[in-house]
Amino acid sequence: MRTKSILSPKVDIPRSVYISLSVLSVLTILGLWCLLTYGGFTPRDFLATPGQVVAAAIKRISNLSLFEHMGASLSVILSGFILASIFAVPIGILMGSFRAVQAFFEPITGFMRYIPVSALIPLLILWIGIGMGQKIMVIFLGTFFQQLILISDVSSRVSKDLIDSAYTLGATRKQVIWRILLPACMPGVMDNLRVTMGWAWTYLVVAELVAADSGLGYMILNAMRGLFTDVILLGVFTIGILGLITDFIFKMLRQRLLPWSADF
Repeated sequence: MRTKSILSPKVDIPRSVYISLSVLSVLTILGLWCLLTYGGFTPRDFLATPGQVVAAAIKRISNLSLFEHMGASLSVILSGFILASIFAVPIGILMGSFRAVQAFFEPITGFMRYIPVSALIPLLILWIGIGMGQKIMVIFLGTFFQQLILISDVSSRVSKDLIDSAYTLGATRKQVIWRILLPACMPGVMDNLRVTMGWAWTYLVVAELVAADSGLGYMILNAMRGLFTDVILLGVFTIGILGLITDFIFKMLRQRLLPWSADF
């Protein structure tokens, strides 16, 4: 019998090996960065050194400006994402479960999800203005229609035999929706919310592109005008760290709120 290695497909590996490989990947990128900058292979204006980025972080942490930008960006991201999710989750589940709802929403969803959000910014400024509402709407539009498609796919994949069995056992339509359909959908819904939260972070710079005076996207764009690559990298790393934190929160919520999710 052939011995399985850590490179065999679908084979679990020890947690210590997993952590070691993860640390190795980070150290590899950090080492390459140090080699390029401290080794003199790239100009400092083109790529700041790790020390410069750390110094920029210390300066902005000490004067609290980094936290102000983080707070502004988090308020935009969370407001737009939560607003999109409140509408997308129920509509997406209905789209995947009821053909009439799918027929009504699918043409609009299919059309809107291919339109770049940046192309809608002039209209959003015209209709809403250049305040917080415009930024929130950018995040909303960037995630809402993507969520609809993903969540409707999750709902459509729920086994019809499962629903028919519930009807056979005497369940009403309301009971089937609340006790069969929703529990079966929620693990996939949570996974898709986690994915689209990552997309919401990618729209941050676009949301803060016009007339912003705070936020991580604003900080990056403002630093770009002066070629301050240390501040640019600081903003990028901050967004990445915040994204990892939100990703971890979604994983934890899935395990805590959906203990049956391993069955789906």
